[in-house]
Amino acid sequence: MGVRNYLIEGVSGAGKTAVAEELQRRGYHVIHGDRELAYRGDPSTGEPVVQPAEESVADRSAWVHAHHLWDVEKVRTMIVDRRSLISFFCGGSRNLPRFVDWFDAVFELDVDLDTLKRRLAARPEDEFGGRPAERALIMRLHATKEDVPKQALRIDATAPLAVIVDEILAKCGEAEG
Repeated sequence: MGVRNYLIEGVSGAGKTAVAEELQRRGYHVIHGDRELAYRGDPSTGEPVVQPAEESVADRSAWVHAHHLWDVEKVRTMIVDRRSLISFFCGGSRNLPRFVDWFDAVFELDVDLDTLKRRLAARPEDEFGGRPAERALIMRLHATKEDVPKQALRIDATAPLAVIVDEILAKCGEAEG
């Protein structure tokens, strides 16, 4: 929804929601992708799917992760809408390769393993990353970086929130103050 559109990515616990909320507090247009665009879908076709019963899936966390998609048409509609000068899409999806090139830049919020473990340990069980199997998956994704787009600009997400957001805005040409 902006003349310029940016994606803020990272594993669960990296700080995407906190960054999104701080950008909104500062008056920027933010799309919470995991809330506004996400659905369970077939990673190959994009067709919606129903989550199978827990007992029928060997690794529920991996299934949920693999089928977490963003609605490509909604992303396209928001990208071509030029009502905002700048928009930040925050979140992650497994079908990102279908639309990653539509963004002016992609930022990866990156944290060290100890920080990630501490953040995930503080999560309630009903939030993704709050259960041991989900944490194990997130640790693997953190180690392999398999979901991180190659062109992503790394942001140290262990810094104070204001510093993280200032760095992102500076890289977007948005000087504060």
